[in-house]
Amino acid sequence: MTISVFDLMRIGVGPSSSHTVGPMIAGLNFGRLLHGKLQSMRGECHPQDHAVTDLPKIAGAVTRSTGITIILYGSLAATGVGHGTLAACLAGLDGFDPATLDPDEMQARIEVIRATRSVNLAGDAGCPVPCGFEDIILRPFVIRTIHTNAVTFSAVLPDGEEFKETYYSIGGGFIRTNDEVDTSIGLHGPWLFSSGRQLVELAEKHAVSIAEVQRRCEKSLLDDDAIDQRLDALAAAMEACARRGIRSSGVLPGGLQVKKRAGDFYRSLLKDDPGITAEYANDWVDLVALSVNEENAAGGRVVTAPTNGAAGIVPAVGFYALTFTPAGKHDPVAARRRYLLACGAIGSLYKERASISGAEVGCQGEVGSAASMAAAGLAEVMGGSPRQVANAAEIAMEHSLGLTCDPVGGLVQVPCIERNAISACKAINAARMALRGDGTHRVSLDEVIETMRQTGKDMSDRYKETSGGGLATTVAPVAVNVPEC
Repeated sequence: MTISVFDLMRIGVGPSSSHTVGPMIAGLNFGRLLHGKLQSMRGECHPQDHAVTDLPKIAGAVTRSTGITIILYGSLAATGVGHGTLAACLAGLDGFDPATLDPDEMQARIEVIRATRSVNLAGDAGCPVPCGFEDIILRPFVIRTIHTNAVTFSAVLPDGEEFKETYYSIGGGFIRTNDEVDTSIGLHGPWLFSSGRQLVELAEKHAVSIAEVQRRCEKSLLDDDAIDQRLDALAAAMEACARRGIRSSGVLPGGLQVKKRAGDFYRSLLKDDPGITAEYANDWVDLVALSVNEENAAGGRVVTAPTNGAAGIVPAVGFYALTFTPAGKHDPVAARRRYLLACGAIGSLYKERASISGAEVGCQGEVGSAASMAAAGLAEVMGGSPRQVANAAEIAMEHSLGLTCDPVGGLVQVPCIERNAISACKAINAARMALRGDGTHRVSLDEVIETMRQTGKDMSDRYKETSGGGLATTVAPVAVNVPEC
């Protein structure tokens, strides 16, 4: 099925869509379910009215007699400390939604939870439930069935029954339950596509662009005005993130002592190129990508595109499209909307036919997919035919195949931040190359997506967001702290 652009690209919080956003959404869902369960059983939620000795123990989890236990598995456990997964789970139980939260407010609540070892279930201050960092169990070597990113929430109801649910964070903030229930928006209608070939054929049959095919898919749920409003909101969030990154300074959290460079980069670049000219286009693209990903690494608000770890590529190439192309200069609003729709169409293919999860297929699924999306979006804005747009997407991924995910210290900093800048420039090159051809290519988009899936399947788990190989083991080890956001 075709994924909505608003499911693929959503406003969230850093540093990781799979390790922060997904677990927070899982915690939020479980907290709401548990809250509703308690209300239906007792009429209202007052677990503090029961003595600890009155409630049975959560089986096999902790030595506490009441409360919620959280078990992280696989990659979530292996790099969850550096990715802020533990705090994200607790914040979700406490009622925080990554799409709407204020990072400062969440940080204040996390400190209270740390001190009191208690969450306000589903955000209800009248329903405090024991749960803190001490109640999170890490099992990095246990791989669950559906996906390596798994988290189980478990609680004991007043009648002694254990209430639990396992969620899988499958990349980009998407989660599934143990029953494999997909949480994505259900687009429907005759415009859906499931392959690159079908996408191009639909566009050519109806003499429309790739962006228009995606728009008509979206219209199965929203009208044009609503689509445009939501596209503009995504674009505004991307721009705001880049601006915050440029204004920020200091050192990124987590222990690596990585200095924020975007502010100094901007001042130096503006001195050399005050008019923002095409001569320095790559430098400006680098700046946007660096600023977005530094903001993500600091736990700020970002747009998953399609993941947090790759969040800087689509905004950076979008900046290029609006600033350095005739269509972008002539009508930036229309160009921006077409760009995001085309990005979403290509991203949908990766999500459905392969993966956008670094824990599943390595960084080719995150940065590689984002570069492919951005290349397609830029080719669309520059007037490319459906075949040229698909070719641009194929080129960008073909030269991202095998890209590993080996974050140093389990943090989304090294090599992730610079990798976004490099891959954004790669996407621009892919689009410009595709537009010099007629859209035909020896390797098809579908073939390269399948190759990416197979490559990820063959890749050692050491290179799938576990920090078990590559740079993560060759760079001098550091003490990694839990990021505050």
